[in-house]
Amino acid sequence: MTTRGSRSEKVKRIFQQFDSNKDGGLNREEMAALVVAVNPRVKFSDEQINAILDEVFKTYGEFIDGEKGLTYDGLLRTYDDGAGDVDRDFDALGLELKPDSGGDDVASSSSIADERAVAEPAKKQRTAAWAASPNHGIVFDDTWKVVDDLEILIKRLKAKQVKDGKMKGGDNSNNDVYSDPGWSRELGPSTEISDKRIVWEESGHDYAVFVKELGVLRTRADGARSREEAFDGHMAIGRVLYEHQLYKEALVSFKRACELQPTDVRPHFRAGNCSYVLGRHGEAKEEFVLALEAAEAGGNQWSYLLPQIHVNLGISLEGEGMVISSCEHYREAAILCPTHFRALKLLGSALFGVGEYKAAVKALEEAIYLKNDYADAHCDLASALHAMGDDENAIKEFQKAIDLKPGHVDALYNLGGLYMDMGRYQRASEMYTRVLAVWPNHWRAQLNKAVSLLGAGENEEAKKALKEALKMTNRVELHDAISHLKQLQKKRLKGNGGANGEEAFIIVEPSKFKTVTEKTTLRQELAIALDVRAFQRITRLSRCDVELLKKEMTENNAPVSYSGMGVPEKSIRKASLEVILRRLLNFLKPETFVGAVKAINQKILSVLDESESGRVDLGMFFAVLAPICGGTAERRKRVAFDALLWRPVNEDSTQIQKADVQRYIKLLRAIYIPSHGMSEILEVHGETDSAMVSFTEFIAMFDDPDWGFGVMSGLVKLESVDRNRHGNHVCSVCRYPVIGSRFKEMKSHFSLCSQCYSEGKVPPTFKLEEYKFKEYASEAEAMKDKCMWFGLHSKSSSPS
Repeated sequence: MTTRGSRSEKVKRIFQQFDSNKDGGLNREEMAALVVAVNPRVKFSDEQINAILDEVFKTYGEFIDGEKGLTYDGLLRTYDDGAGDVDRDFDALGLELKPDSGGDDVASSSSIADERAVAEPAKKQRTAAWAASPNHGIVFDDTWKVVDDLEILIKRLKAKQVKDGKMKGGDNSNNDVYSDPGWSRELGPSTEISDKRIVWEESGHDYAVFVKELGVLRTRADGARSREEAFDGHMAIGRVLYEHQLYKEALVSFKRACELQPTDVRPHFRAGNCSYVLGRHGEAKEEFVLALEAAEAGGNQWSYLLPQIHVNLGISLEGEGMVISSCEHYREAAILCPTHFRALKLLGSALFGVGEYKAAVKALEEAIYLKNDYADAHCDLASALHAMGDDENAIKEFQKAIDLKPGHVDALYNLGGLYMDMGRYQRASEMYTRVLAVWPNHWRAQLNKAVSLLGAGENEEAKKALKEALKMTNRVELHDAISHLKQLQKKRLKGNGGANGEEAFIIVEPSKFKTVTEKTTLRQELAIALDVRAFQRITRLSRCDVELLKKEMTENNAPVSYSGMGVPEKSIRKASLEVILRRLLNFLKPETFVGAVKAINQKILSVLDESESGRVDLGMFFAVLAPICGGTAERRKRVAFDALLWRPVNEDSTQIQKADVQRYIKLLRAIYIPSHGMSEILEVHGETDSAMVSFTEFIAMFDDPDWGFGVMSGLVKLESVDRNRHGNHVCSVCRYPVIGSRFKEMKSHFSLCSQCYSEGKVPPTFKLEEYKFKEYASEAEAMKDKCMWFGLHSKSSSPS
């Protein structure tokens, strides 16, 4: 972390390096040389250089000293505003700091007044660069006295806590374990949240004394001669507390400053930063929104701060799980400040988070172009490339991230997953081992290590790894994995397929799969229903009652707009749609909500927003969502019908145009039965005139087995049974315990799970001309069947 005095010293050294005529200013030629030197990988054209210089000299006009050019204070201000990274530029130029002759330590004393007397000569060196900076620093002399006294109080508290062993953190040795969230604590990106983190002990007597004495300083600030001076005092107190990571106390000061000057951007911005660090993402978002409103109302005065407000607002929205909304703010920051590599990285990461991989790659490549040693950007770029199927380049990018940060958990873990997908199990297990070396209680890495060892044929090692994972967490999937391993070992001992190079299953063509009763689901229908059910699970939409959609339609005043064909629509931006989804899925944790939005964006919004306008027909969206929400099948269909009625083309009517229903059903099929694809939407079946359809006719069209959404009955059935376990029965193909429906082959008496049945897999030892299956939703049904079978046979064998 850059120390309090060293940052301004570094800027001074950079300034002196390029002030070649030593006149105390950087003219256009000298500034151009600086821009080129600190960006060695970028080839600037003359037009680009002139555009950059025009922007600098226009934005920082108050720091231009005639023909001399930009002053030292002006250069310091550009770094404060986030136009560059002091540490990176200093290192790129190969400069070194002169040994600091000024001491930072002040002898401990019982009297603040005595300590202040000792501290006075070193005041400027001890106080952060922000305090001396023109527009956002300390204005009044009395504020300096408050700052000095506060520094002494903090030093005293720190000394006592260190002595008593109460203070935690401050060790920077394990910094590379965690991904940089891109969070900027200051006006610019010079200091990051991954710096040394200190945890103060707040429950002891020493801390209580500190808070009491801090209250006295706050009272002094409140008692200042003017409102402006009181504001200056509280802002300075907040900044000093923030510097020392006393975030709760800093937040109190910034909130007080907000009360004193509600339209000032800075206290809202600082309060937002504090709230975010404290994990209060909702409060952080509110403060950044207020900061943004104040900055936009204040004209050019706060233009330098706008990109960072957008970035920090985006990050706090991500903290709440609102990733599509955060994209808008990262994009805005990148437009306002095209060299803001962190904004571009965050934009790329957020786009990846919602499944827009192509756009994510573009943004992340741009961030890396601006900052080639950005490990997190390389890691996320690799993940996006892997998602697009470009595994070779993905491996290279993961490796770059690991070379830059050898303990980069995300890169190591995701590279392990990539190797697993490629079938390179030995390499995968090595990656998971490295993750566990950095993060020993990472149970998912431990479980994946076990699976990769199993794939590599190292069963004993896999068993040990599974047991270790079980010590870390008691999740049911681990018990299933152990049961699966035992089944594989039993199978191997019997020599029954899957061992010694034998095939584990054969795939049978659909026509050979027959059903014994009408209640047994057809294989092709089950495959579709399972796919929709998997989507329900990811999005948790089955836990969202369909009546909530009806409530949204009743209470939501979506504006009416017009499509390119002049058709009125209640269309809505994706970011606004995300807000509605957050209300519908308010029971989800932020990280789970992000996964749900990603799935909805990829499966539904990509089809509804085919033109990529960023807007969606809200009525059609509700209608498409209704069949997979919670509630009876009848209610889901009714709400889907009502959602189509709610659209402006059908409003104030009890019937819907037939063409509208046909388009709706084709959209449903294109979204949930992807094998039919979008091409079906273009096809026409039956009349497409302007005939009107009643609810009864709508149901008939909806349930049509060939051109409707007949899969819904299978989906409702799955919802009711997919948690059912069948005693000790395991699938004869995958060897996992059967959960959901069990499909029993009535001649050979082997059992399949829903997934293997839907894929047409059977054990290689049972090669039949045709297979006859009966579906059991529960073990009770199977037992009932068995009893009836025994009853029939006992009657037939009894004497007449």
